[in-house]
Amino acid sequence: MSSQPQAIPKATSGWKRILKRAWPTIRILLSIALLWKATSGIDWHTLLHSEIKMQPMWFLAAAAAITLAFICGGLRWGFLMHKVGFPGSAMEYVALYFAGGLINQGLPSTLGGDSYRAITASHLTGRGHLSETKKLDEELHHPVDLEHATPKLRLSFSMVLVDRLLGLAGNNLLGGIGLILGGATLAAWGTQLGYGVTAIMVASGLVLAWILAWTPARALLQKLLNRMHMSHALPGIDLAFSWPINLAQAAFAIGIHFLTILALGFCLKAYGAEAPLESLMIGLPALSLLLMLPISISGWGLREATLSSVLALWGVNPSLTVLASMSYGAITVLCVLPGAYYLLKRK
Repeated sequence: MSSQPQAIPKATSGWKRILKRAWPTIRILLSIALLWKATSGIDWHTLLHSEIKMQPMWFLAAAAAITLAFICGGLRWGFLMHKVGFPGSAMEYVALYFAGGLINQGLPSTLGGDSYRAITASHLTGRGHLSETKKLDEELHHPVDLEHATPKLRLSFSMVLVDRLLGLAGNNLLGGIGLILGGATLAAWGTQLGYGVTAIMVASGLVLAWILAWTPARALLQKLLNRMHMSHALPGIDLAFSWPINLAQAAFAIGIHFLTILALGFCLKAYGAEAPLESLMIGLPALSLLLMLPISISGWGLREATLSSVLALWGVNPSLTVLASMSYGAITVLCVLPGAYYLLKRK
C-alpha cells in the first residue's frame, strides 16, 4: 500500500516535465492556428485588386511611437532601480529593457524578458560593466528560485514587479477611459464597465497611497519586506505609489500605452483605414490583458483575431485590421532589435 502513493507523485512530475517541454511547441501551434483563423476570412484576390493606397510614412510614425514607448518604459524602470540603490546608467537600463522586449517577442530562451533584465540588472556595476559574470551566466541558464535567491536578486525582481504593476495600472486606466468614451458601441453595459474599471483602479491607488502614508501600516509593510529579505524595496514602492507622485506615475503609464495605441492607429492609416480613438483604447488594453495568458508567441494570432473582431464593431474592415495588426507586430520586432546588441555582447 505504501508503494502506490509514492508512484503517483512521480507520474505527476513526469507529466509536468513533458508539458513543460512541449509547451513552447504548443504555443507556436496555437499562434499559427489563431493567425490562420484571423486571416482565413480575407479575400486576398479582392484585397490585392482593391487599389489600396499604402502610405509607408505611417509605418515610420508607428515605429517612432513604439520605440519611444520602450524608451519611456526603460527610463521608468531605471528610476525605480536607482531609488533602491542599484547602480547603472539610464542608457543601460533602457538597453536592458529593449533586450527583455526582444526575448518576449519569442526569442528562444530559458528565461522570460522580465527575468532576464532583473537578473542582469542585479549585476550592473555603474561603469558599463557586469560583476560576477560566472554567477550571472549560471543564473541566466537556470530556473530562478526566489525563495533561495540573494536579497539583491530579490530586490531587483521586486522592482521589475513594481514596474509591471505600474504598466498594468496605466493599461487598465486607459481601457477604462476608452470604455467610458465608446463602451456603448461594444455593449449596453460597456460605459458602466468603464466607470467601474476606472473607479477600481483609482480606489486601489488611493488605498496604496494611504498604506504608505499611515505610519502603522507603513511599519507593517516594512516588516513584511524585511521578512521577505527585501528591506530596501520601500523607497521604490514609494516612488511608484505614494501620494502625490502616484498621479504622475499614472499619467506616465497611460502615456506609454497611448503611444502603442497611436502606433496601431498609424498602421491602420498606412492601409487607408480609420478607427475611432476610443475603439483602439478599448481593443489594445483588452488585448494586453489577454496576452498575460501564455497561449501564443508574443500575441501573434491572438492579436489579429481579437482586434479584427473588436474594431469591426466600429465598421473597420477586418481584412485591413489583420494586415495592420501583423504590421504592428512586425514593426515591434524591428523596434526591439537594438536589444540584440546587449544580448550578443554577453556571448
